[in-house]
Formats: sequence, C-alpha cells, structure tokens
Amino acid sequence: MALDAAVVSSDPFSPPADSTLWRRDFLLGAATASYQIEGAVNEDGRLPSIWDTFSATPGKVLAGDTGALACDHYHRWESDFDLLSALNVDGYRLSIAWPRVMDEAGRPNRKGIDFYKRLVARLREKGLKVFVTLYHWDLPQYLEDRGGWLNRDIVYRFAQYADLMSRELEGQVDAWATLNEPWCSAFLGYGNGHHAPGLTNGRYATQAMHHLLLAHGRAVEVLRANDPGSLKGIVANVGKGSANTGSAADAHAAHLFEVQHNAWVLDPLLKKSYPQDLFELWPGTEPLVLEGDMETIGTPLDFLGINYYFRTNVKSDGAHGFTEVPLQGVERTQMGWEVYPDGLRDLLIGFNESYPSLPPIYITENGMASDDKVIDGRVNDEQRISFLKRHLAAVDSAIKAGVDVRGYFIWSLMDNFEWAYGYERRFGVIHVDYETQERTFKRSAELIAKFLEERNARA
Repeated sequence: MALDAAVVSSDPFSPPADSTLWRRDFLLGAATASYQIEGAVNEDGRLPSIWDTFSATPGKVLAGDTGALACDHYHRWESDFDLLSALNVDGYRLSIAWPRVMDEAGRPNRKGIDFYKRLVARLREKGLKVFVTLYHWDLPQYLEDRGGWLNRDIVYRFAQYADLMSRELEGQVDAWATLNEPWCSAFLGYGNGHHAPGLTNGRYATQAMHHLLLAHGRAVEVLRANDPGSLKGIVANVGKGSANTGSAADAHAAHLFEVQHNAWVLDPLLKKSYPQDLFELWPGTEPLVLEGDMETIGTPLDFLGINYYFRTNVKSDGAHGFTEVPLQGVERTQMGWEVYPDGLRDLLIGFNESYPSLPPIYITENGMASDDKVIDGRVNDEQRISFLKRHLAAVDSAIKAGVDVRGYFIWSLMDNFEWAYGYERRFGVIHVDYETQERTFKRSAELIAKFLEERNARA
C-alpha cells in the first residue's frame, strides 16, 4: 500500500517543541550488526559462523545472497564512521563477531580483537556513546557442530567470550548488551528453521531459549566484574498482538501471541519464571531447568533494549493457539509488516505496568525496509521519514506516561544483508550500492542530521 500523503508534512522530521527528543540527554543513535555489514568472512583468522553455513545452503536465503562481502565495512569502516559523524547522532550500536575474536580452543585472535578496539577507539574520539552487543546471531560454526544453543556447555563458552571482550575493552564501552533478540535465535533458528541453523522442533526452541538466557545471566556477572563502569543489559524484540474480532477466543489468541513473543523472554528476565501460558500454546516443550538457573537468568539489568517493528493481527485456531489474519487496507513496509506506531507506545506502557523491576529502556532498533533507489543522486524515502517521526512520537508519549526510556537507535545506519531476505530489503538511512559499495545519504538521513544539528545548537 502506498503511503498516504496526509502523513507526509512539509517539515517531516522535526518533533513538536514539547517533545522529549529535544532533550540533550535523550540519546539518538544508529545501529548495525557484524554479519550484516562487515564482509571479510575469511580474513585475519575469522572462523566460519552459522550464517556463513546457512546462507551458503541453496534455498535458505533469497537470491542465494550471503554475507561474504556485505557492505565491506571491515575495510571501509573509517569512511563509514565519517558518514556516521555527518549524521550528527549521539551514539552507535554495533556487534562483535564471536568467530572473529576467538579460535576453536578459546584462544584470542589478536587481529580480530584489534579490529574492534580500533572501531571503539574511533567512536570515542568522535564523542559518540558506544553500545556493544556481544551476540547478534553469528555463532561460531564449531559450536553449532557441538549442539549450539541446545548444548548447555555453550553457557560457559559464552561467558568465556564475554570475559575476553570485556577485559579487552574495559572502560571503552558505555553499554554492553549480551544478546540481540533471543526470540529470533531460539524460535527462528531452532523452532521454525527460518534462520540459522535452520532446525524445526518446538522443544529445541524452548531449550535453546533457556540456554540463551542462562548464558546472558552468566555474561552479565562477568561483565559486571570486568567492566564496572559500563551498563549491562540485553536486547529483546517485542511485538504487538491484536484480536481479529471481539470474541473471547480471539482475545485469548492475541494474549497468547504476546506471551510467546514478549513474555517468553521478559518474564524469565524480570520475574525469574517462564509464563505458564507458553506451555498451553506449546504443550510438552518445557525446557530442562536446573536449580539456580532462574536466579542467574534474573540477574538485575542496568537497561533493557527493546526492538519493535510491527503489529500482528490474530484469531483463535480453535485449539490452543492462534492464526495470523493480515489486516486489509493498512500501511505496510517492503517486508510486508504493518506500520503501527501505537503498538510501541502501548507495549512500553504495558511493560511498565506489568514488571515492577523494569529497568531503564533504550529502543535499540526501530526502522523499516523500503525499495529505495538512487535517482539523480538522491534517495527520496518519504515513508521512512514518516515512519521514524511517528514512532519517535510514540516513544515520547510513553515517556510522558511514565516509562523510563532513555534513547532510541535507528535501524539501520546503512542498507545491509537482511538475513533470510538477502540484499533485497533496504533498512538503512544510508543507501548502499552493493556492486560499487557507494554510499548515498537518503532524504531521511539528511533530515535526521538537520534536526540533530538544530537540537545540539540549542543545548
């Protein structure tokens, strides 16, 4: 569906005068992830990851695309950081590629570590806040060969990795996130096979999730010991569910959608228990939980990262679950996802009410894909401009309703490898020509930079 012209204004990014976004202490940043932009998968001692394996498997990724080159950020990071500076953002969220910094025996790979040390040092030179994610899905393949997130031993391997990187970057990182979107790693990787490693078993998904969250808890303990001056947290993707009709059955279906999408992750972290409704939805999939596990998983957080993209409309399947019913006549992105900013506001307010121990929140990803093209040297991405403006307004509304949201990261800094969708779906505010690697500021980037320049001048 085309964007309604009514949502595009003549000044399409600057927020109202009373918006939180004008506050200098509200962090506005941009985000990326290692496998999606770096390329150089065989250089300087980097080992294969599960996404190297998965994307090289015919039929797994659209058009047979892989991350072998991606945005060639491994070689172009200095000029990419100049673009980041031109965007005038306050911070940058990046991830470290686990296969790039350790070998199979757990020994440090100095060339890989030094790459990230250079990145972090340059970001600090530029005065940017540095948010580092330890795991954004690129698990070393040798660990998957041993069972991956199904093998409890991975908890200790992840703690070892967290120990190495937090010692190497001590005092240089403002905020550490242990995991990005464990829901995707567990469900898409082990439940429905849409992501690497491509397994399809409900019990696998819940056991993988348990080990992911347990690894998170262990890593927080390590990070807290090694780098006490930084924030420690985790990033969860959340989704809004709506009922197809006013029936009790459909209302329960929408509830179950949010249980499996949100509470499956947030309840263990913030309540130290799994939601029992999850096992109504997926009977017989309870993970093996050992004594002390939930205490470790529930280790207090300094912040919670929230990634939000869309709403899902569902109806009861007549049994113990739900079926998606796409709404007609709604605005959608290139991904086919409904644009629904109110969902972000409602979820934030709901979490604030449901979790008394809710830590401060950063929106660590929010953005949209569109089929952007360079025409006469320009990229006019009006829908993205409107999308970002409306979602930032939703965040502002949540803050005014009492939710402690301290920042927002646009996904993404640049177009990149979009996992199972390859290079077709473009999320960046900077356009990347994948044949020439030329970067072009989209109109959204120009307006973001303009707003932030004005905000900074007011400070």
